[in-house]
Amino acid sequence: MRTPLRPLARVLQARLRGENPDKIEADNIRARHEEMRDKMRARAESRLLFTAVLFLAGFSVVGIRMTALASSEPVEPRASASSASIVAQRANITDRNGRVLATNLITNSLYAQPKRMIEPERAAKELAAIFPELKEDELLEDFTGTRKFLWVKRKISPEQQQAVHDIGEPGLLFGPREMRLYPIGKLAPHVLGGASFGREGVHSAEVIGTAGVEKAFDAYLRDPAYGGAPLELSIDMTIQQAMRRVLYGGMKLMNARGATAVLMKVDTGEVVSMVSLPDFDPNTRPPGLLKGDPSDSPLFNRAVQGVYELGSTFKVFTAAQALELGLVNPSTMLETKGPMRWGRYRIRDFRYYGDEMSVTDVIVKSSNIGTAKMALNIGAKRQRAFLDSLGFFDPTPVELVEAPGAHPILPRKWSEISTMTISYGHGMAASPLHLAAGFATMVGGGTKVTPTLVKTENAEKGERIISERTSAQIRQMLHKVVQEGTASFARDTGYLVGGKTGTADKPKREGGGYHKDKVIATFASAFPITSPEYVLVVTLDEPSENSGKEPRRTAGWTAVPVAAEIIKRTAPLLGLRPIEFGSPDAVTPVKFQ
Repeated sequence: MRTPLRPLARVLQARLRGENPDKIEADNIRARHEEMRDKMRARAESRLLFTAVLFLAGFSVVGIRMTALASSEPVEPRASASSASIVAQRANITDRNGRVLATNLITNSLYAQPKRMIEPERAAKELAAIFPELKEDELLEDFTGTRKFLWVKRKISPEQQQAVHDIGEPGLLFGPREMRLYPIGKLAPHVLGGASFGREGVHSAEVIGTAGVEKAFDAYLRDPAYGGAPLELSIDMTIQQAMRRVLYGGMKLMNARGATAVLMKVDTGEVVSMVSLPDFDPNTRPPGLLKGDPSDSPLFNRAVQGVYELGSTFKVFTAAQALELGLVNPSTMLETKGPMRWGRYRIRDFRYYGDEMSVTDVIVKSSNIGTAKMALNIGAKRQRAFLDSLGFFDPTPVELVEAPGAHPILPRKWSEISTMTISYGHGMAASPLHLAAGFATMVGGGTKVTPTLVKTENAEKGERIISERTSAQIRQMLHKVVQEGTASFARDTGYLVGGKTGTADKPKREGGGYHKDKVIATFASAFPITSPEYVLVVTLDEPSENSGKEPRRTAGWTAVPVAAEIIKRTAPLLGLRPIEFGSPDAVTPVKFQ
């Protein structure tokens, strides 16, 4: 309750005493004003104190922040826009010697904002002239429609950018981005694969792998935690270039539909070179086939995805297992009188070699009958287990995204006739890379070799498949195949070469059965055969050597000459010393350890 300014009781008492009652009111007004003044002063003081505390806190924060900035390392500020989350940087890929196989290039994209265009008709016409793959009518439809934004070209060259700039259309804009560049072009497209754009923004784009090692190592190449360290492959580009040139010439010379070659280090399983023809340029990667034979596409990697019956090259595995089991020795005589009958089936040799042959001669002359006899002694169960231990039942573990899909083709029922035909490379299909790894195991001392495309300093030894003694016996046989048998064209390479030929009829895609005039010709070799360092597998698809009266399609006439030329070209580049013909070393009997 407020105290009245003229309280009646006090006014009456003042009148009785003869005092002026107005003085009571004046005193009360003064007292009330003094009380109000004191309250307002207290309120103002509290507000000033609060404001002072706020200023003190603010200046303290600023001072602390300035102190922190002064004591820290200077860094560039980063934008907080939504496009900053797109990681565009991608690590390089190099060969084993540090040569760049894949890198990044700063370029620009071209996009349009139709609402800002002044002359869409002229812009569409001139863009179609700059980019022939674009259609003028489609561009005009997009520019005059309701769209507010559209991509014109995901990546353009500096020359194209200048040409678009000269159009002078404000609705045509550029966005900076990185693109993947392969400076080696067609030299290793099936190994590298390719890359494309993932998430895209106006000012950046995500580069992702689409095939080959680009996709297999996509997470590594994009991870900033590795500090941009390049991915080092086992490929040697000097060897790759030489092998591709020879293989391409050989494919044309032998009239082959396609060709592939794999060069592998025996001790580590590193793939030094892998070529598949026909090939492509990963800078302008073509689209894949939607129908038809996949091998018709240049994207098809014949070394890994090509699953073929590899013919007589498999005889080496049969002989090695028979030797390892103690069923035979290199001089054991086998009956080879033909044809060999098994129910309604007939097994024949390419030509008559005699009624009996030694195990060595079975490999040198490539006798199907002799190999089938060894396979029967081995048995289906042990044959399956041996081939499985070599990796022929699973896709190759090589670091290519296409590899897991290339499953070897096995018989549904592993019968005795399957055991016999598989022993000489029919009835079972595998890739040339499977064969290269298996051969490296056979000639490299008997421990399992696993193929890899990554540079490896010290590879661990795999499980033992055959003994060193058996491996040495196999090397002697393979050397004799080149010296006296079906691979004689590889004899004069200047190096001690051992190998095995294989010619398999090509199966029909429809209706079953085999073509009579189409084959897969393969030559698997190792050099120097006395102490193998490298394995080379060359496979030709439908070759035909036509210099004689009749076409010759066997591997001895087609794949072997190509492989011999590859060895001549690449062995010096690999640092191998050739044999000097006519010297005492050239006529000294070869010693196998």
